[in-house]
Amino acid sequence: MGFKELGIHDELIDILLQNGIGEPTPIQKETIPVILEGKDVVGQAQTGTGKTLAFVLPLLQKVDAERDAVQGLIVAPTRELAIQITAEVRKLTEALGEINVLAVYGGQDVIAQMHKLEGKVHVVVATPGRLLDHIRRETIDLSHVSTFVLDEADQMLHIGFLDDIEDIMYEVPEDRQTLLFSATMPDEVKKLAETYTNDPQDIHVKTKQITLKEIRQRIVETTDRGKQNDLVQTIRLLRPYLAIIFCRTKRRASKLNEALQNMGYNSDELHGDLSQAKREDVMRRFREGEIQFLVATDVAARGLDVDGVTHVFNYDIALDAESYIHRIGRTGRAGGKGLAVTFVAQKDRRLLQVIERETDQKLNVLKLEYM
Repeated sequence: MGFKELGIHDELIDILLQNGIGEPTPIQKETIPVILEGKDVVGQAQTGTGKTLAFVLPLLQKVDAERDAVQGLIVAPTRELAIQITAEVRKLTEALGEINVLAVYGGQDVIAQMHKLEGKVHVVVATPGRLLDHIRRETIDLSHVSTFVLDEADQMLHIGFLDDIEDIMYEVPEDRQTLLFSATMPDEVKKLAETYTNDPQDIHVKTKQITLKEIRQRIVETTDRGKQNDLVQTIRLLRPYLAIIFCRTKRRASKLNEALQNMGYNSDELHGDLSQAKREDVMRRFREGEIQFLVATDVAARGLDVDGVTHVFNYDIALDAESYIHRIGRTGRAGGKGLAVTFVAQKDRRLLQVIERETDQKLNVLKLEYM
């Protein structure tokens, strides 16, 4: 079944083909017709499965470009994800030439955002804090929103945005269509869905195989003391084109980045302590290949979509299988191949067993040959 059979218009299909997208993914096949029917959706799917297009395509198709009103509202937990979703929307709207989208997130000039909101804006992609800022300033009118999307709901609640989400829900019409997407479905997300959706269609796509099938996975047995040397040896062995190195804390990411830079590696760091301008600059340089190694905390694991990432290194093992899948899903995207390497010390064995059990696979050891 192609996009046409799902109900997507030819002009959008043409834009997808120009971007190398010809076949819908499972989440798109199940979700798009339901959204086009106007039903609420509670969707569970991992990142890297085409989830964004699953809600963006029908949302854009339902926008009336002649109406001078915000009709689509997409709320995401982080600036990075908001930027990423906006980029996806703009790929489609720039070719259409009629629908205007605006990203609203912290770290930008709020006055400049206010001026843009005075123009004709049809779709807003926002983080909760800055969106509420505009609501309180009365610089945004959400009374005509017909489609409301809450993306990465579990991450939203984990960060502590529940009160903000409820305040935002109060501003949008009761008869809106609500689309809630989440990688996991803890009780808090289920309760949120029950409260703010109307007879939703539950869509749960088993995505483990989809997310992981193009990604080879290995472990390197190491010690805390020897981990940095083992990472360098692994880099020399595998010679990545573009790589993301995940650390558990901001401090560890900064320390490792400094060490790599001192060894002559073209690296930089990405974590929550950086200013928004710095984060955007780092991401731009990484996307353009000016940075080869991005040393990041898990803030980069959600919604970070960079073409050409050949390797992911879990310098610090992920704390659970969901985080592991999110991390390694940064490679092997858009049909490409990827390799994920996790460094495992003795104290990490229990976490490794959990990851292997949850992903239903045994991770093979990558042997390092020291010169």
